[in-house]
Amino acid sequence: MKLYSTRKFKTEKAGQDRISTVNSFMRHLSFQWSGKKSTERMQPRDFKMVMLFVLLGMCSQSAAQDGISLAIYTVTSKSLTVQWSKYSGASSYKITATPKNSPEPPAFAQFSENSVMGSVNSLAPNTIYIVAVEAMDNALNVLSTAEVEEVTAPEVPTIEQAYSKQSDSITVEFSATPGASSYVLRAESAAGEFSETPVSASPGTVLHLQPYTDYILSVMSVNSGGMSQPSLPVQVKTVVAAPELNSTSSSNSTILLTWDRVEHAVLYTLCIIMEGSDTRVKLNTTNTSVAFMDLEPGTTYCIKGNAWDPHSIPGEDFTVCQITRPPTPGLVQVMLTVDGSQHMAVHWETMHGADRYFALSTTGQNCSSSDSYCVISPLSCGQNHSITVTALNRAGPSGPSDPEDFLTFPCPPESIWVEEPVPGHCTVLWSKVPWVEYYKAFVKRDDGSEELCNTTSSTCNYHCQCGFTYFMNVFAYNRAGSSPPGHVLNYTTIPCCPEDVSISLVSTETLEITWSPVRGAEVYETKAAGVSDLIHCNDTAPVCALSDLRCNSRYSVVVRPCSELRGCNNTCRPHTEETAPCTPEILSITQTNVSCVNISWSASNKEANYTVKVVGEMDSHTCHSTGTSCEVAHLACGSTYEVSAIACTSVGQSLASYTIPLETGPCCPQVLKVTQVTQAMTNVTWSEATGAQSYVTSLTSMRGDAKCHTLETHCLMGCITCGINYTTSLEAISSTGHKSECIYHGFSSSACCPSSVKLYRMTNNTIQVYWHSSGNLNNYTADLYGANSNYTCTPPPGGNSCRVSEIMCGDVYTVVVAPLSQDGTKIKFCPKRMYSVSCSGSNVGMASRRICQLTFHLTLIYHTCLYLGQTNLLNVRNLLLARKNVIVFICFYHVLIYCVHKVSATKLNSEINMTLNSALI
Repeated sequence: MKLYSTRKFKTEKAGQDRISTVNSFMRHLSFQWSGKKSTERMQPRDFKMVMLFVLLGMCSQSAAQDGISLAIYTVTSKSLTVQWSKYSGASSYKITATPKNSPEPPAFAQFSENSVMGSVNSLAPNTIYIVAVEAMDNALNVLSTAEVEEVTAPEVPTIEQAYSKQSDSITVEFSATPGASSYVLRAESAAGEFSETPVSASPGTVLHLQPYTDYILSVMSVNSGGMSQPSLPVQVKTVVAAPELNSTSSSNSTILLTWDRVEHAVLYTLCIIMEGSDTRVKLNTTNTSVAFMDLEPGTTYCIKGNAWDPHSIPGEDFTVCQITRPPTPGLVQVMLTVDGSQHMAVHWETMHGADRYFALSTTGQNCSSSDSYCVISPLSCGQNHSITVTALNRAGPSGPSDPEDFLTFPCPPESIWVEEPVPGHCTVLWSKVPWVEYYKAFVKRDDGSEELCNTTSSTCNYHCQCGFTYFMNVFAYNRAGSSPPGHVLNYTTIPCCPEDVSISLVSTETLEITWSPVRGAEVYETKAAGVSDLIHCNDTAPVCALSDLRCNSRYSVVVRPCSELRGCNNTCRPHTEETAPCTPEILSITQTNVSCVNISWSASNKEANYTVKVVGEMDSHTCHSTGTSCEVAHLACGSTYEVSAIACTSVGQSLASYTIPLETGPCCPQVLKVTQVTQAMTNVTWSEATGAQSYVTSLTSMRGDAKCHTLETHCLMGCITCGINYTTSLEAISSTGHKSECIYHGFSSSACCPSSVKLYRMTNNTIQVYWHSSGNLNNYTADLYGANSNYTCTPPPGGNSCRVSEIMCGDVYTVVVAPLSQDGTKIKFCPKRMYSVSCSGSNVGMASRRICQLTFHLTLIYHTCLYLGQTNLLNVRNLLLARKNVIVFICFYHVLIYCVHKVSATKLNSEINMTLNSALI
């Protein structure tokens, strides 16, 4: 079933959107089913689904709008099929198709109230129509209308002829129709095979058909409106398939064709033609193989074959081209190459149709070429070759040519040897070789001189000297030429002893021996024999180093030249040499004091002097001894040294011993100072010490010790007892753990601050200050600091009270009682206490007050400060109200005084902080 795209009708906007959805779906179905085969046509279930979708779209359109809707369903050359939506109240529907640009009368059709699809027939092909639908009631009143514009398909074309020349295709010639943009060729077979092939014009070809099969062919014209009805069908049978020819050439005059039997074929026709010729030879046969005889060698023939069906209709043809094998090469010649490389060149006459040539010897050697010659290599001596040449092309090889014989050059002698019955007179001998006319013996000395001997025998004599190497070679000759080079014999005479042997000591345990090269020596053997050991070395150079000898020992050294063939000369005289002293080994380094060390070592040398070196970054020291120890003094503290020892004899100097590191203890700091920070805490500082990484500072007394370990040059030490003498010491420690003890002058802690300081009011504005001392007879001083005046009193030595006269009442005083040091300075770290001195009563204002008095003063202070502009005291008031003790009154009384005198807020805050931090809170 073929579906075509629908057109939207002219109606309200909402309905057009839904109809567009239906049209898109119909176009999709038209695309899917237009190319299906007949066996894949739309099933009933598929058609029901299409109709359901269309009806649902039409119902949705009716619900969304008031007017009727219209759409084109299918188009042919003479009919239009439309579909519309049902209209409420309609009893019938009228479809009218009016030509748009033609005077032809309109066509119409009327349908019942239950119809939603109908056709208008008797239309003109390739004509544009205005198609309208009218919904009418029983009185034929038009309730609603809709229209759409569509063109009919072109006229049905006519098949003029159809034929098959290929087994898988049929060509159709048909008449052209006006308005057609393309055509569709439809082919159907009795077996159900179905295909539609679009073509642009006549003729058109339907491909992918089966051989020798009947097909019903029709053609349809196509324009933008749709497709016409099929033309009148014609029946055409495809021709039989072509035979697939396989060709071979078994000789240079024969081509054999074979093929598989073709179905429905009753006869085969073969036509053969030679390349470059117009002559054709035809052959009919019912067999499936044919041999063509008496053909030209090396020539290409093209053969076309086709099969005939039972109705004597020729089938599809098939062509194959085959070349015959080339003719046999002639005029074969064999010779040695002219370049003297002892290769065999084979020449022949080129043949028509040959691509390459192959030359083969009876020895199995071969060569190939596309030219008129090739080279067989390598050749072997004493051989008789028989050569044949074969031509080749794509069809295969030709027959071999007539053989050509060739004799090669002689072989060299298999063995050569030398005899020397008397020193200086040598004879070279060799084995005989067959097919030789004469020999040439070449004797060459390694200095370049050469002797030649021509002989028909197998010996030659020559003069040979000591210390030379001789190279001997023998060549055999015949009419084909010289034999290749044979085995080269090397003969070497015995070498002589070197006369200028020189021995020197290059290291403590190594002797270097040098001499001049001698003739005939390939390697030199040097031996050094000691009391209990034997050292030797072999080298090709005239120098040798004998190492790993025993130190401080005598050796007998001999140099023997050797050759691989003749061995070593054992008549060379020996030489005597002594090695350097042994290296001493440092056993210990003992530090006898801060700047002096004793160094001891072990050694087994005889009559040796020893030197010890102590080398530092800033200075170095040495000591000498014939024994096994010595002492080095004046070493710097905090320094690192490297200690080594060497031994010396008349032969030379030993290697230095392993270096032993020596580190002296770090230096003590030049300056150390102890400062007391508080009554129980001191600060110790010192200068940096050379070589020290960390320090341990100690203060030692009978009452206890204090110790501090630090990397700095100062330390804060606590737990100090006042009034005690301490011993001050410092331990300097290096990064490797070496330590130096440093003792300094003692340190005496300050006298203890007094306790229980109290103030009593006396008569005549006098204050008596009392305290408890530590028991030592120390001098004290008492200081009273007020807002307006300060007072100081000092008791007699050993006293614990003093009196201050004419003190100003109504003030808060800071009282400090401190002992005096031996130099009369006052200790500054004793605690401060605050006391209020009132102008009434007999007690100092440190007694408690009632809560009502405290509240009164707080309120008075607050309002006074507000009046004076000191509003920043509000936070201070709130803070001090939370402190429920006597000092609250004292502080705020102090604040009141400052507020009345209009002091600055900065000074007032400073005084309050001092009060809050006092020991009385």
